[in-house]
Amino acid sequence: MAAPPLSAKFAAFRKSLPAKPRIYINGCAGEAVGLAEAMADAPELAAGVTFVGAWVPGINLTDWASLHAEAQAETTFLPPSLRPSFEDGRTRILPMAYSATWDWIRTTPLDGAVLMVSPPDNDGNISLGISPDFGPAILARTNLPVLGILNPQMPAVPNSVTVHQSRFAALVEHERALIEVAPQRLAPGFQRIAAHVAGLVPERGVLQFGIGNVQQAVLAAVSGLRGVSIHSGIVSDPVADLLDTDDTLRVATGVAVGTKRLYDRLAKETRVRFLPVSETHFVHKLAAISRFTAINSVIEVDLFGQANAEFIGGRQVSGTGGLTDFLRGARASEGGVGITALLSTAQSGAVSRIVPRLPQVATSVTRADMDWVVTEHGAVRLHGLDLDGRASALISIADPTHQAALANAWDEMRRGM
Repeated sequence: MAAPPLSAKFAAFRKSLPAKPRIYINGCAGEAVGLAEAMADAPELAAGVTFVGAWVPGINLTDWASLHAEAQAETTFLPPSLRPSFEDGRTRILPMAYSATWDWIRTTPLDGAVLMVSPPDNDGNISLGISPDFGPAILARTNLPVLGILNPQMPAVPNSVTVHQSRFAALVEHERALIEVAPQRLAPGFQRIAAHVAGLVPERGVLQFGIGNVQQAVLAAVSGLRGVSIHSGIVSDPVADLLDTDDTLRVATGVAVGTKRLYDRLAKETRVRFLPVSETHFVHKLAAISRFTAINSVIEVDLFGQANAEFIGGRQVSGTGGLTDFLRGARASEGGVGITALLSTAQSGAVSRIVPRLPQVATSVTRADMDWVVTEHGAVRLHGLDLDGRASALISIADPTHQAALANAWDEMRRGM
């Protein structure tokens, strides 16, 4: 007899839960996209469900609350893909750092959870593969029933979180390609940013990277730096190149998100450890790492040194994520360096991303948390500078066509303080 399909197995799992259950769905490369596809064909499976998760912009594109008119969702980011249900009032956004998200997922009321995992080995052990991040917080809730989706394409990498199959209330095999995010063609400014960043990396630095173009550019720029290691929330395709060219490289990460080339490369790689968010993002863990070097990007920085990583034109497009966790971890680390990088302009140079003052709703990083700021025009350290010194430093790395206007705006603001 053939095994029941994913939709039937989920339907049986859901029948064991309350009528309107709160169900956790993992994010990043561990998102159960196959389940969402099954629900699109059988939307009654999502009726009355509140889906809970930390789905990351640019990676997770499913609008879980839109699977049924009576579905809802709670999450910590607001990417464009979730805007339809957000505007309908069915997706609720919780502003919080990634470390706080771990505590939320560990304690928020839940009736069930779904984790996409590798098939069990001969001893019945199941790996969370390349996306363990919040999984251990779920599995530690011993009374929480968990449906495990056994995906043969989820690699059982050598050093990840494992759990015995008996921990799962139900298991179903469903093969589907993992989420892939390919490297992008980078604007020339990113290479200049990466060169400035590489010059700030201390000897034997332990590197952390945010998501996207800055990670891609910086990983290429540090390829010649021997003695560095990586401790990051996420790694992408260029890490495979570093592993190939530097046999001393050691990597600790929460998730990997890239292409199948990366996933295949990691399947047997013993130099990469996959860790939960409690190990990758908590400040006391980062503070214990000497020369922890946090490298992240934001949307804009104002002349006080505050940064916006969440809003464009007054509309929320992302969330804080691990940004503040990593900046504070770098500050607490012996020899640590906190780097915030951004292109100096947007809209083909018409808009400066160094701005006089952030909008009131858009402060993702306080001025007290900022250390180094890097654009393609240079790198400046804000820590230890007074108000005028900060403004002057930031104007110096703005696009030259906007520097005079920024200086005039600062003079006017300064007189009003």
